[in-house]
Amino acid sequence: MRSRARTHVATLLLSTVLASAGLAVGGGAAHARTPSPSSSLSSAIGLPASVDGGAWSSGHLQGTAIDRRRGHMYFSFTDLLVKTDLAGRPIGSVTGLTGHLGDLDFNSADGRVYGSLEYKAARAFYVAIFDGSRITRMNMDARTTDVLSTVHLREVVRDYTADMNGDGVFDGDTGNTPDHRYGCSGIDGVAFGPDLNGRGGGRLTVAYGVYSNTARTDNDHQVLLQYDVRDWRKYERPLSEDALHTSGPASPVGKFFAYTGNTTYGVQNLEYDGDSGNWLMAVYKGKKAAFPNYALYVLDGSKPARRGEVKGQPRPESGRIVSLLPRGLHHEPSGVYGYESAGQYGLVSLDDGRYYVAEAGTVDSGGTTLRTGRAVLHRWTGAAPNPFAVRGPAA
Repeated sequence: MRSRARTHVATLLLSTVLASAGLAVGGGAAHARTPSPSSSLSSAIGLPASVDGGAWSSGHLQGTAIDRRRGHMYFSFTDLLVKTDLAGRPIGSVTGLTGHLGDLDFNSADGRVYGSLEYKAARAFYVAIFDGSRITRMNMDARTTDVLSTVHLREVVRDYTADMNGDGVFDGDTGNTPDHRYGCSGIDGVAFGPDLNGRGGGRLTVAYGVYSNTARTDNDHQVLLQYDVRDWRKYERPLSEDALHTSGPASPVGKFFAYTGNTTYGVQNLEYDGDSGNWLMAVYKGKKAAFPNYALYVLDGSKPARRGEVKGQPRPESGRIVSLLPRGLHHEPSGVYGYESAGQYGLVSLDDGRYYVAEAGTVDSGGTTLRTGRAVLHRWTGAAPNPFAVRGPAA
């Protein structure tokens, strides 16, 4: 999830043209492809087999979220948020983001969409909070409208900027360095779910991005921060990219480690499944030969975190360790369990054994490459190597 789209003038002009054309014909032209009649019909009787997120001059698809009560789907395209109905018709979009907008999740407690937002050059990391009820038209500017607020994550900054070799130099946005504690490259996966300590209570969980670096031993964990967002209104600030703020909690309420082996940019999509009580972590595969380098890891929700060793650190370190579910593929030398599946571009649990698993692609539009995304309905089978099976429309 690290591609960037920096030609914002062209992006805004093209998005405006596409959106205007789309609204004139009921949303079809904004897509490169019109929702099929079967998708429209299935949305009328229940959840559709797929939801088309459209085609945009932006970055690739990063994450998805659903508001089932209102019948809306949200798509993150790196520097663009798109809101559609469940037939794939665009309702609104948020532009003007020069940072990296990653994974999304919907908070049923306050009816808002939460996402990860990075400004690496400025060493600033935020949870972006979108008020979907205010996203009512295309190309709403994140900086000048009231659709977006942000909360700063100080803990991420501390680990990202950590001078691990003590040379007094911050090495910047690169994995080819001993700096960045735990190999922290920022944040990506976000999801709402219970306290990983097993004490109940809802939490927002934010997963680190982790640099791919095969020469280190201290970057073999996925790092998860948990926050209680019920009092976050006092921290929320509008987005001002010219003066990035530092309003946010001093520390998370919990910090957890999952031993998977190094991955390429950490947890791309994080999702809690209320049906099984487990957590899913979809990743880009790692490159260390000592690990199986799976694409999906599942945390065992029946086992609360335990105090244990955070392996491979420069100095002995203990932390709260969460367990992988002992199902699927198993790599005996490392003890790591996992699966091979999609989900890196978007993963939404419907808490009943069904998931929307996102697909990302491209389409040519008059010589311009547009990024596409759609969410496809699957059911969880638990079978190895791929635990998801495509499922058609369902009520």
